[in-house]
Amino acid sequence: MKTVTKSKLYEAMFLVDSALAASDWDGINVAIKKILKKEKAKVLYMKKWDERKLAYDIRRVSRGTYILCYFKAPGSVIQQVERDVQLSEKIMRVLILRADHINEKDIEKQIPVVTPEQRPEQVTTETEKSAGTEETFPEQDTAAFSFNEDLEQPDQTEDTTDYETNIEKEQEQTQ
Repeated sequence: MKTVTKSKLYEAMFLVDSALAASDWDGINVAIKKILKKEKAKVLYMKKWDERKLAYDIRRVSRGTYILCYFKAPGSVIQQVERDVQLSEKIMRVLILRADHINEKDIEKQIPVVTPEQRPEQVTTETEKSAGTEETFPEQDTAAFSFNEDLEQPDQTEDTTDYETNIEKEQEQTQ
């Protein structure tokens, strides 16, 4: 008796070197599709998501390009896809998640990447001003960060006066 495995929808985020992506974009796409095709996965959608500075260097690379990919495959092949990515020289990392929350029809309607020029508020720090870059942060609800005023706060003045009197007593004893 042959077991039939049902294909499930997966979302994968591939990380590649930005320099390699700029010079050989088609080669990167072919490498990703080849890995998925080898495991009989059906690629539904693939696009460049963003290019960012990495939190830490990976293979002596400090900037990476993220590629978002949706594909259908049986659950049993995910480990093999991850292994093939680890063996690949073009792809540095991959994160694969089940995409049960998305319909196949809604995949192409995803929100596009928002560039810093398109963001509503500009917040610039001193180091960014000197570097010539700006970073944007969305508005936050400050009410969520308010403190409870009913809590008793320790009196700071008593602590400092006790400390000062202790120092004066020590000075008198040493003289």
